Amino acid sequence: MLRILILFLLIAVGENALAQKASVKAVTQEYREHYKADFLKEERSPFYGKKEALESLRFYKPKNAYKVDVKFIRTKDATVFDMATYSGKTQKYVKYGTLHFTVRNKKTELAVYQSINLIQTEEYKDYLFIPFKDWTNDDSTYGGGRYMDITIPDLEKTNFQLDFNKAYNPWCAFSDGYNCPIPPTENHLSLAIKAGEKKYAKKY
Repeated sequence: MLRILILFLLIAVGENALAQKASVKAVTQEYREHYKADFLKEERSPFYGKKEALESLRFYKPKNAYKVDVKFIRTKDATVFDMATYSGKTQKYVKYGTLHFTVRNKKTELAVYQSINLIQTEEYKDYLFIPFKDWTNDDSTYGGGRYMDITIPDLEKTNFQLDFNKAYNPWCAFSDGYNCPIPPTENHLSLAIKAGEKKYAKKY
């Protein structure tokens, strides 16, 4: 009887893992389709109206291991600061809080920022920004780091997970002429995040 119970539990765990893997793959594919579509319809984008340019976008395969549970700690009494960009200009942000999590068996954290400019607009007032660097930069991913976006309502969910499969390149990875924020030192991860967007396959 015990053997049958153990076998049943193993089967159930395996089926759940397969379901989660399928879910992550489907969600990631849908996200990337929207990501590509935005390039074509956003007039300021480096690939506006250039559908053929999208063929050189490269991504890691979706992985469950890079969708992680987080503990969020809100930053109290944060002050506005100037975040440097690769163009030499600065943009005003405030540190909204910190995400604590374990990825690839390593405990780490990332700061979450809120744009002072976007707070002024109704559509984007709840948007939060996570610029980061990791050990894949200059190797398989863009040397300047990558970004992720979440929202304040995301953090209010009891089961919110940070999904590195949705990490994307700044527009500076494709063309000059953009004010792309440089990930602050506190968001330089001491591990390789082999998820999300890779280097663009062509030189701009």
